[in-house]
Amino acid sequence: MYFYGYDVYYFILVVPALIFSIYAQMKVKNTFSRYSKVLNRRGFTGADVARYILDSNGLGEVQVQSVRGQLTDHYDPGKKVVRLSGPVYSSTSVAALGVAAHETGHAIQHKTGYGPLALRTNLVPIASIGSSAGPYLAIFGLIFGLPVLVNIGIILFTLAVAFYLITLPVEFNASKRAISILESSGILAVEEIEPAKKVLKAAAMTYVASATVAMANLLRLVLLANRRRD
Repeated sequence: MYFYGYDVYYFILVVPALIFSIYAQMKVKNTFSRYSKVLNRRGFTGADVARYILDSNGLGEVQVQSVRGQLTDHYDPGKKVVRLSGPVYSSTSVAALGVAAHETGHAIQHKTGYGPLALRTNLVPIASIGSSAGPYLAIFGLIFGLPVLVNIGIILFTLAVAFYLITLPVEFNASKRAISILESSGILAVEEIEPAKKVLKAAAMTYVASATVAMANLLRLVLLANRRRD
C-alpha cells in the first residue's frame, strides 16, 4: 500500500540502505578525524603532495586549489583543477596526504583516458535529471494511474543508478593509484601507508552506500509499478 511516499518496500529496502549510508558517513568522518592527528614525518602538506604527483605525471597544467568545507575534495575534469578542502590542503596529516593523492589519481585517470571516468563524466547531466526528477515522476504516475509516466521515471532513475555504479570502479581505481604512488615515491613511510589506506577505504564505503541507496530506491519503484499492474 502506498501512502504519502511511504510503503512496505520503503521500510524493507530503503530504510536499511539509509542506515548503512549513515554508518558509512560516520565511519569516514571518524577515520579521517583519527588519522588527521597522525602527521607525516616528512612534513608535506596535502597541497604539496598533490602538486608533486601532478608534476611527476606530466600534469603541470592542472591547478591545485583550496575549497571550503570538510571532505569536499574533488577533481574537476572540465576546468582541470584539483580542489582540496581546508583540512586537507594545508594539513600535514597522513589522512590529508591520502585524500590529496586520491584526487590526483582522478587527474591521472583523465589524462590516460580511463574509460569509466569518461563514461561517468558524460552521464553527469542526465544522471542529475534522473536522480532529481525520476522518482517523483514515477510516484506521480503511480498515484494518478499513469503507466507511461511511471516508466519514464523509472528509466530516468535507472540512468542515475548507472552513474552511481560506474562511480565505484572510478573511485576504487583512484585510491589504488594513490596508494601505489605514495608507496613508490616514498612520500609516506612504510608505517604511514596503512593509516592512509584506512582513510581511503572508509571514503570508498560512502560510494558503496550511495550506490546501495540508489539501487534500493530503484528496486522499490519497480516493485511498486509491477504491483500496480497486477
